[in-house]
Amino acid sequence: MFDGPEPIYLQIAQMIRAQVLAGELGEEEQVMSTTQFATTFRINPATAAKAFAELVDEGLLYKRRGLGMFVAPGAREKLLGEHRRRYFDEVLDPALAQADILGIPTADVVAYVLGRSGSVAGPADERPAPAGPVRDHLTHPDPKGP
Repeated sequence: MFDGPEPIYLQIAQMIRAQVLAGELGEEEQVMSTTQFATTFRINPATAAKAFAELVDEGLLYKRRGLGMFVAPGAREKLLGEHRRRYFDEVLDPALAQADILGIPTADVVAYVLGRSGSVAGPADERPAPAGPVRDHLTHPDPKGP
């Protein structure tokens, strides 16, 4: 199960983050113990403990003395905020910068996104053509050829 290039404790932490983000682990829900992790995944209990310590440091888990580890209140919202920020920083900002380099107006990018989601502009094939000389090579091939 843990076969990525990252250390196992980081993979465990990421697995728990994903479960919280997906709503599979809710606020105040108990997380498997280090012993359960060690037995289930055949790993050293210290490895699971290191993952839990990282998640505690991030404010996503907390320990109830004698009971175990639990998902902290607001953990999912915190993860959503981090993932949204990262999406804008790592995906959308570079895409908008590339669109700017290509001369694609932001309004055309927005119209394209709204058209793909079906929110306003309808199906993707009904998207308006970009304003100006920039054309979408998939739906509006250059008549002069490649």
